[in-house]
Amino acid sequence: MKAYSICKKKFQFPAILLFIILFAAACSSTKFIESNQSIVKVIEIDSIPSRYNEEAQNYIQKDIRPASRLGINVGLYNIFYTLFKTKSVGKKAPVLDSTLVEISRGQIEKYLMSKGYFMAKVKSVIKVKNQRAQVDFIATPGPAFFIGKVTTTIPDTAVRKLYKEDKSFNSHLHEGVQYDDDSLSVEREQIYTMMKEHGYYDFSRPYVRFEVDSTMNKSRANVALFIDTPANKGSHTQYMIGETNILVAPSTEGFTDSITLNPRIFRGIRYTDLSKRFRRNPIVRYDFLKQGEVYDVNKETLTYDRLYELNVFKNVKIEYVKSKDSANILNPLIQLTPQKRMSNRVEGEVPFNAGTVGFTLSNTYTNNNIFRGAERFEFQVKGGLQSRIGQGGSLFSDIYQRDFSVSANLAVPRLMVPFSIPLMGKNGMPTTTFSTSYIYSLQKDFFVRRALLNSITYEWVETKSKLHSFTPLNFEYRFGGLLIDTTTIDGRTTFLNNIYNINLLTRKDLTIGMKYAYSLNANKLLLNKSFIYFRGNIDIAGNMLDGISRIIDTKHDPSQGDYAKILGLPFNQYVRPEVDIRWYKNLGLDRQFIARINGGVGVAYGNSVAVPFEKLFFAGGASGVRAWQARTLGPGNYNRGVSLPTEQQRRISYGIDQLGQMHIEANLEYRYKLIDNFFGAKLKGAVFLDAGNVWNISPGNPNPETYFNFKNLGNQIGVGTGVGFRYDLQYFVFRFDVGLKLRDPQFEPKNQWVIEKLFSGRKEFQDAYKLANSPDSYRFFQYNFGIGLPF
Repeated sequence: MKAYSICKKKFQFPAILLFIILFAAACSSTKFIESNQSIVKVIEIDSIPSRYNEEAQNYIQKDIRPASRLGINVGLYNIFYTLFKTKSVGKKAPVLDSTLVEISRGQIEKYLMSKGYFMAKVKSVIKVKNQRAQVDFIATPGPAFFIGKVTTTIPDTAVRKLYKEDKSFNSHLHEGVQYDDDSLSVEREQIYTMMKEHGYYDFSRPYVRFEVDSTMNKSRANVALFIDTPANKGSHTQYMIGETNILVAPSTEGFTDSITLNPRIFRGIRYTDLSKRFRRNPIVRYDFLKQGEVYDVNKETLTYDRLYELNVFKNVKIEYVKSKDSANILNPLIQLTPQKRMSNRVEGEVPFNAGTVGFTLSNTYTNNNIFRGAERFEFQVKGGLQSRIGQGGSLFSDIYQRDFSVSANLAVPRLMVPFSIPLMGKNGMPTTTFSTSYIYSLQKDFFVRRALLNSITYEWVETKSKLHSFTPLNFEYRFGGLLIDTTTIDGRTTFLNNIYNINLLTRKDLTIGMKYAYSLNANKLLLNKSFIYFRGNIDIAGNMLDGISRIIDTKHDPSQGDYAKILGLPFNQYVRPEVDIRWYKNLGLDRQFIARINGGVGVAYGNSVAVPFEKLFFAGGASGVRAWQARTLGPGNYNRGVSLPTEQQRRISYGIDQLGQMHIEANLEYRYKLIDNFFGAKLKGAVFLDAGNVWNISPGNPNPETYFNFKNLGNQIGVGTGVGFRYDLQYFVFRFDVGLKLRDPQFEPKNQWVIEKLFSGRKEFQDAYKLANSPDSYRFFQYNFGIGLPF
């Protein structure tokens, strides 16, 4: 160890110095260009209205756009190109090109004209000094033109009536508003959509045209709208839907040359399944092109979406055959190519945090059409273990937790209810999911826990932004056993100090209840937009059983351990609501700010004095207060070194003693783009501030400092900050966060701002903590790896 230490000290400083010199040299971009070339350092656009400035920047050619002020993209590109001859990291310095400057100048000028500045002129000025260039685009916008008179010419009387009376959009063409080419484009697109929604299958965008007369005085422009008719015709044809042919290919390879159609037509649909794999009704249910209705492009899109969402077809194609017997009948032809029916997936995961490391292995068998109705069946076997690290032993020398589970799920692509639902699947695919699972969990020297879970869940989409999930039947049977040797002093003390949670772990009971969840704007979470996200859920159990018990049984007193029972087992009765509210603010240019508050509470009543163990909350973790490892913050002012006086007690109780019935957490996060190109993807950064904790609220816990106290709330909140990196591959995101503890509620109020100890007396503080809390050591920094964004 000593030799290693000397070697480390000997080479550490030169290595750091070499990196600094190399990075500084790389950031000097001019050393990588010819003597007659210059690097574009600054581009400015002057004298245009401020509301157009940001969009005008987009018309500057990408190859001459200057790098960020820090120059990290250019610096990294130069370093990696110098050392490894690779262009996969960072971005090459923008070299001045007068041709691209002229193209940019013309594009900015055209952009201003498109916004109503018909007399706009833009000139470019280039300044070069020491091979560093500044390009100024100086605009003379002239007066803004406003729309004067708006006229419409629509020869087709039916179309004219539709446009004036039945149009379902708000026109952007109004007298007195500033002229904008985008308004004309929006108007054309809305007219096109309107026509396609009302049966005009052959209608195309070129039928809509505009003429703009800006020769008037007083900066006015008259706009004339024309909706032309087809050549050699006086009107557009409105089509009706006729007979639909739904054709399923014989295999995943597609269709063969020889096809024999089903001679039977039922309710306007001829269904032919050449693969013999699919029942008729589950497929026909999501054909929204009904015979006798007016053609509507929205119903065509809806049919596409739902047939794809069945997840049994790799290709969906919709064509139309015009009827020979009628001039205005369209016969849809829906061609479906099946995808592979069965699959088997083996997955491994290594959950890692500063302090613990684990390994999980699972095998999932999937059948996408088990009963020939596009039902998705999944059977999974999963096992894993978790080990503490940093205790002086080998990587898996201290395995404290083992888990095993077997689960099966059957998802049916409809709501299986005893009543009719009009236009099922209009906004999204509804599903009914039947699930069952068996879970086994063992914590070394502490407990073993088993659970049998069964549920039926309905999920449906009210709109694209509003999702509902309702579980009318949730059945849970849980039972456990204690592994603590209570004949020893340590075992007995551990039992008494954790008696509240131990009673929950070892209790054999039933839970029969229901759940409901509602989410708003979940479809926007991966978009850099401004919106409010909301998710609320509630878990209620025991009310029905309590009602039955009151009718058929005598009165009981749960506070004295006398519980009402069903089938010889006590049943749980509780309510557990939880909400998650977030504000996403788009700051432009791949920058976003998020504010989040998440809270929940579990309240036992009636036949219960405490919520089940699995319904308790915890704080910390990769998606919580990230400066703490999961299940190591709280509850309240709880300190393990004080409440659990020996090392053996703390080792056995790890991850079990820091739970609560109430949870409040708040997060602030600023996200930004760090590197444009990092081995084929974007590298993004984040800065965050987290705060929160868990508390006990039900009576019976032997540690009073764990209870929620509004007067002492300020001293019971853990606060952490940190930075993160997100490697964005579009399909998924790899995440690495480093959290730093600022305020730790386990200490006395005057000593809670632990950030002070990081810079003064750090070693003494950590040594004292280790002495009082062994095997736990104090970590100011917490490292979290994950896939996907934290929220």
